[in-house]
Formats: sequence, structure tokens, C-alpha cells
Amino acid sequence: MLFWRTIEIPENVRALVFQRGGFVSLLEAGTHRFGPHVYSMTVEHYEVTDLTIPRPKMKYLLRNHPELEQYIDCVETGDDEVALLYRDGRLDDIVLPARELAIWKGVDQVTVDKINLHDAFALSPELATALRFSLPASLETKVRNLVYLTEVPDSHRGMLLVNGQLVDWLEPGYYAYWRPGRSIQVKLIDLRMQLAEVSGQEILTRDRVSLRINLSASYRVVDAEKTNTTAGDYSSHTYRALQLALREAVGTRKLDELLENKRALNGDIKEILGEGLSGIGVEVCDIGVKDIVLPGEMKAILNRVVEAQKEAEANLIRRREETQAVRALHNTAKMMESNGTLMRLKELEALERVTGKIERISVYGGLDGLMTELVKLRSPVDAAR
Repeated sequence: MLFWRTIEIPENVRALVFQRGGFVSLLEAGTHRFGPHVYSMTVEHYEVTDLTIPRPKMKYLLRNHPELEQYIDCVETGDDEVALLYRDGRLDDIVLPARELAIWKGVDQVTVDKINLHDAFALSPELATALRFSLPASLETKVRNLVYLTEVPDSHRGMLLVNGQLVDWLEPGYYAYWRPGRSIQVKLIDLRMQLAEVSGQEILTRDRVSLRINLSASYRVVDAEKTNTTAGDYSSHTYRALQLALREAVGTRKLDELLENKRALNGDIKEILGEGLSGIGVEVCDIGVKDIVLPGEMKAILNRVVEAQKEAEANLIRRREETQAVRALHNTAKMMESNGTLMRLKELEALERVTGKIERISVYGGLDGLMTELVKLRSPVDAAR
């Protein structure tokens, strides 16, 4: 059966016409009429605004039909190449190694930048920044599989490892590397002050008393390259060095020395560490023994010792005060014995104290009689006391 066929092509569309599996023509915008035909036709429509042509094996179609070269361009990459496709100055697509990509000509200003992965595996700072902050959403998965993106924060240094080997030291900043054909890894070393807690250490003193001690220390990495070459895990190495230094320092001192001066113990630990940590590029800035915990029975014994010491001190103070009081009384008696006026003043003082406690008193015989009566009155008062 013979028939005619009319095909309408919109302005932003191009069409590829095939008959019996063979390419016939490329249709631009407009109305196209075909016929009469015995065989059915296949028409593939493509949006030119998409720029790329999602059809496989376009390279072979271009090779067999040179007339298509005025409409279509093909971008190919080798096994060790990637191609960056820029559309009007903005990154639009990335062509993976050993791939091809067909694009429409004359739609937008298109530039292609090919990069040899063997010549330079590091991306330029401008491209790394663009991939990190200005990347189209459609390319995120592709870039994640193709590019190794990393950041070295402030107060850090980064070790760049390529296929397990140290290649370079990275200062703070953004970095990007091509993944194909290699294994990329960046390890960070923190140069800031860090804290090490050595807790719950059961240690014997020189007089064989078991103590539980908690130690706190602050340290920082001062030579990252030396730390990497001499100590893989510098934090564990620092913890172990502090632990051994603490045990050695406590083991050389008696319990009383430790309790009297904990600061001296801090100095001993720092001295024992010596050059051990500086040899791995680590500096200990501060060391402090936080707690010295005695076992239960030793704590009870120590409490009894302290109680006995305080009681002895109290008795000594009491005896000293009594001695001073007797000495003062003796001196007063000697002064009164040699000075009659002073004796009379003391009598008047006694009279004042007694009369303050008696409502009424009768005096006969002058002051001597009064003093006689006072002596009589003081006896019952003293007895009442």
C-alpha cells in the first residue's frame, strides 16, 4: 500500500529520519512531506536546547554521512582523558574517559577543554571552586565518581596519598583531584591543642600503697611530617607515654610525699617524658594530676592519723594557754605584793563586782570593816558558783 506522510518539526527540534534501519535525512524546523513509500519510516525527535544528543553510536553515523557535520559535532575522549563541556562560559557537562558525546552545532557558544589525567591529576583552583560551589545538580553524581573533592580546615595539615604513597602536604584550602586510574586519599592532622585523659590508673607507691590516679594533659602536634613518619597514631602514642611516665613518677615517691605536693609529681612526669614526645613531633603543653584516690581501708587509717595529729595539736595549744594564764597570774601577784595601792585597786574592783550582785549592804567600821564583810559575802557567792 502506497501512502504519503507529513512531518511537522517545531522550531527548537531537529529530527533524524530512518527507513529500513538506514539513515535518510536530518529535518530542521518546518513542514516536511514524504511519499509515496512502501516501507514505514522512523523519525527520532531531539530538542536542540538540550545541546547533547542522547543517541548511541553517533560517531559512526557521522562517519558514514558527512552531511551531518554541519549540524552535529562529536567529542571523544581517550582512556586517559576527560573533556569539560562549557556552554556560554558555564560548565555544562563532563565527558568521562573513553567516551563520546554528540552535540548540536550553532545552538549556543560551546567550548571543549580536554585534560590528560596523566599530565596533571590535580584540578586547578578555579575548576575546583566551580565544582564545589557552582556545579549543576545534574552533574553531582558524575562529579562525585570522577573527582575527589576535599577541604583542609584551618589549623590542620593534609597528607595527600596517591595509591597509598605520600605525594604532598596540603595547607588549609579546597582541593580536587581526578579519580580515574588512581586511588586518592587525604588524611588530616589536627594542629590545635588537644586533651588527653589518663583515668583510673591503679599504681603502687614506693611504700607499697595502692592508689587510683587520674591525669589530664594538653598537647599539640608541632611537626606534622615527623609525626607521620615516626608515629602512625600519635594520639595513642601520646596516651601511652603519659601513662608510663605517670606510673614511673608515682612508683618513686611515698604516699606522704604525693599527698603533700602534687605539683612536684607533675614536674616529675614532664621530666620523665623528656624528648620522647618531641621525637614524634608532639609537644606536651600542660600536665596536671586531678585526683589521688585512696582505697577504703587506707582512707580510714589516714583519717585516724589526721584525727590523732589534730588532737595532739589541740592539747598542745591548751597547755600553752594554761601556762600563759598561770604566768600572768604569777606576775600579777608579785606586783600586788610590792605595791599596796595596786592591791587596794584590786580590792575595789572586787567590791564593784560583788555589789553588782547584792541588792543591799550595810557598812560598819569604815573601809576595813567593809572589806571584812565582803570577804564573808564572797564565800556564799563562790559556793553558789
